[in-house]
Amino acid sequence: MLSARSVAFRYPGAAQDVLSGIDLDIEAGEIVGLSGPSGRGKTTLARVLAGYERPSRGTVTVDGVPIQDIAGFNPVQLVFQHPEKAVNPRWKMRKVLAESGSTDTRIVESLGIEPEWLDRYPNELSGGELQRFCVARALTGNTRYLIADEMTTMLDALTQAHIWRVVTEWAARQGAGVLVVSHDAQLVSRLCSRVAEL
Repeated sequence: MLSARSVAFRYPGAAQDVLSGIDLDIEAGEIVGLSGPSGRGKTTLARVLAGYERPSRGTVTVDGVPIQDIAGFNPVQLVFQHPEKAVNPRWKMRKVLAESGSTDTRIVESLGIEPEWLDRYPNELSGGELQRFCVARALTGNTRYLIADEMTTMLDALTQAHIWRVVTEWAARQGAGVLVVSHDAQLVSRLCSRVAEL
């Protein structure tokens, strides 16, 4: 499982912790929701769980191994709300996918990625098109846990439903754990077996 124990986090120079005393487990094959009002630290916790930030106190482990000790491909992949901040603007989308080792054409096709998009730069795609690439990049054979931080908030309802169907089918095949970070209570209740609240 992906496990946080007594996790606290404080940004440098801040007067107080953003997070304190967080315990959370996401088991392989489980879809868990994370909800709470804006400003409570949901995105910060997502970044800590994925290893982008080190906790000020406490530990994050992946199958018992501290996440900072894992070399090579990170088994915890994070999909951000804003895809334009998650890709290199100088790379064509073919290279963006290749970097992650995401060569599963079934995933790419099922997300509705058109072949001609592969030779475009990020600024030549819409936000929804770009987010499909970010999701495809995360759904590799090496990913054990997916953290979706408001992943489909900016998309229309039809596209949201389509992307979540692909993600849940992938998670079931892969036996991967998923953390759904969202303000959308309806989405969380539909997808998740349990919900953690900040």
